[in-house]
Amino acid sequence: MAESSKKTKGKQKIEIKRIEDDNDRLVTFSKRRSGIFKKASEIVTLTGAEIGVIVFSPTGKPYSFGHPSIEAISNRFLGENPEPNNNANPFYEAFGQARINELNECHKNLLNQLDNLKKRGKMFKEMTKEKNTQDWWGAPIDEMNLKEALEMGAKFEALSKFMLNKLNEKSFGGIGASSS
Repeated sequence: MAESSKKTKGKQKIEIKRIEDDNDRLVTFSKRRSGIFKKASEIVTLTGAEIGVIVFSPTGKPYSFGHPSIEAISNRFLGENPEPNNNANPFYEAFGQARINELNECHKNLLNQLDNLKKRGKMFKEMTKEKNTQDWWGAPIDEMNLKEALEMGAKFEALSKFMLNKLNEKSFGGIGASSS
């Protein structure tokens, strides 16, 4: 069977250093830029913070993300507009905050469900491991169906043959130890 080599590195930690190839650097910038903007958007959604991010591409082109807008954030930062949301409608603010609270609650519930599912999966895995290592010969016969009882009998037979072979090997030093 021919081995197929992996074409990408996947999600690995990479050394932080300048990327020499211009095309690779532009692709990496594009991916990282969208990742940074996505994280900034998540911070806004989760906390209701006002945020502004400005990045310049390797070619010098500026990209920005701002909430409520990059202009409002830069004006506030520069002291030209110290009052946040001075023209915001209180109704929209209340609705937005209620929606954020609702989404945060939903997110928390989903995280709890995920936690519970992980715990159940771990418990089932442990139970399966425990069941497989349990003494299979100690299982109650009266609780078995015919197929399980026949399988148990076959296991006993195989164990018996194995033990007889081992005893013969020990008793006779391996001479004529095979029996059928």
